[in-house]
Amino acid sequence: MSPTAARSYQIRLERHLGPATAALFPEFDVHHEHDGTTVLTATLPDQAALHGALARVRDLGLVLREVRPIETSDPLP
Repeated sequence: MSPTAARSYQIRLERHLGPATAALFPEFDVHHEHDGTTVLTATLPDQAALHGALARVRDLGLVLREVRPIETSDPLP
């Protein structure tokens, strides 16, 4: 994959995000899972956008559990 190509990603975080924190990720769809995690899903324009989102996760002190690219055939949560 080219670092400048758009791609869809899921970012899984520990705990459910509250509304104020979720609002800091406007480019993502936010899903609270039954296991207590939050899954952020978005199509990002390039890897720089992914790194920016991960920097927000870090800067907010959120616990990152998983980052994975989504293939078009993968089911969304």
